[in-house]
Amino acid sequence: MQITIAQLNPIVGDIKGNAQRLIKEARRCHAQGCDLVIFSELYLVGYPPRDLLERRWFIDDVEAAIAELVRASAEFPGTGILFGAPTRTSRRIGAGLHNSAVLIEGGKLIAMRHKSLLPTYDVFDELRYFDPAEGVSPVEFKGATLGISICEDAWNDPALWPGQRLYMCEPISELAARGATVMLNLSASPFYAGKDRVRYDLIASHAKKHRVPFAYVNQVGGNDELILDGGSFLLDAQGRVVAECGHFAEATVSADTAAPGGQAACEPLEEIAAVHDALLLGLRDYLRKCGFTKAVVGLSGGIDSAVTCALAARALGAENVLGVTMPSMYSSEGSVSDSQALARNLGIRIEEVAIAGIYDAYVDAIRPLIPPPPGVTEENIQARIRGNILMAISNEHGHLVLSTGNKSELAVGYCTLYGDMSGGLAVLADVPKMMVYALAEYINRDGEIIPRATIEKAPSAELRPDQTDQDTLPPYPVLDAILELYVEEGLSSSEIAERGFDAQTVAWVVRAVNRNEYKRRQAAPGLKVTTKAFGTGRRMPIAARYEA
Repeated sequence: MQITIAQLNPIVGDIKGNAQRLIKEARRCHAQGCDLVIFSELYLVGYPPRDLLERRWFIDDVEAAIAELVRASAEFPGTGILFGAPTRTSRRIGAGLHNSAVLIEGGKLIAMRHKSLLPTYDVFDELRYFDPAEGVSPVEFKGATLGISICEDAWNDPALWPGQRLYMCEPISELAARGATVMLNLSASPFYAGKDRVRYDLIASHAKKHRVPFAYVNQVGGNDELILDGGSFLLDAQGRVVAECGHFAEATVSADTAAPGGQAACEPLEEIAAVHDALLLGLRDYLRKCGFTKAVVGLSGGIDSAVTCALAARALGAENVLGVTMPSMYSSEGSVSDSQALARNLGIRIEEVAIAGIYDAYVDAIRPLIPPPPGVTEENIQARIRGNILMAISNEHGHLVLSTGNKSELAVGYCTLYGDMSGGLAVLADVPKMMVYALAEYINRDGEIIPRATIEKAPSAELRPDQTDQDTLPPYPVLDAILELYVEEGLSSSEIAERGFDAQTVAWVVRAVNRNEYKRRQAAPGLKVTTKAFGTGRRMPIAARYEA
């Protein structure tokens, strides 16, 4: 069977536009003699549609679009079209929807198969919207027996997750037992660093175990916090790669399911390169899909703002990025000169707005309420002045403000509400500080873009004389290691200390993470690149009292 994997980037909610893309691709595949073209999970509505699924009118529009696609498929006799969409169930109890794969061909609805395993961990919330399939069965189509599954249905392989199975059934094994000769999985699988290797190992395990070719079709694109990286492929019955689409870009590839693989395995992505490219995709799509074309970044001369700005210039084009340096009485000479050097290297426009006079007027106005000596309050006022300037530029010129704080700072609250946290998108919110340094070196791999002085200087908020981050925080290598164990792995303070970390330092970090949940709840959306990002994937209470 000649199949085409269509790794496309739908827009959430744009049913009509997504359907038009589907028809265009189906027409092209039909002209090339393709037997079956496969699109991703929930392709028709984009992923994740969230509470749009609870709107009756939205599902009405989905049903109308499916009916129109069935009619349009009459133009392509002999070419099946398999795509993901929400469909109504026939039951009066439950959520009332299935997460479905819809197969059409020659003006007919051939089959629908529904997702069995509905994840509710991390960023997933599918039981809120969907009911599980009542059963699993393959589909006969053009001489092949198709084992159709949807994303999580393939993730319950006991060989991959020993002792950690979440579900009672194994849809892939059931499809194999019922005689499937080709496995097809429609996915919308969000990115995190290293997930490409996990996916390949998972699907290759199924192919080898059941001795059938396996086509894995993943969506690509940035949608809010989530980055869908694609990485679709077709494997032969030995788990070898027949064809693959690559990552972080739309692609289509056609191959015969009977063809032998010519490559033993998918090459794993290099971690920092993958994070870099994921951030570019997430940033570009966030602006494009929200209707923005330009961004503004506050430049401090530090590494976080430099990396954010470099990513923005690469993702959007230098002509669409404005840098603003806002020196105060505490700013070092490098705060401005390093920012100017960065702007020259990137080819972006840069403006300077000095804030010392604004700060003096601000403090004078509230001095009766904020008596001397100066302290954290005055430091935060400087950050909030800068945030207000950037938001004013956004209001006037329509630029989206990109906040520049990293995951390490956000974790322990080393950031100012309505100050450096102001913005429409937090590009580095899931990037630990040490990974920010690695990104800077990667950006400079072919020549200096981020000034060497920016990379080598001691990190500082420059809100008081001679200030450095390490006056307040543990060294970043130590902080990041503790945060990974606490936030991503979920270990307790005592378990982390048993790994060799100073118990007092661990206790401070854990307390800081816990008491700053209120700040993170008010932060701009942040692009997810690790296994556990703050935001939708980590739902902790604010008004609570607990010790980890």
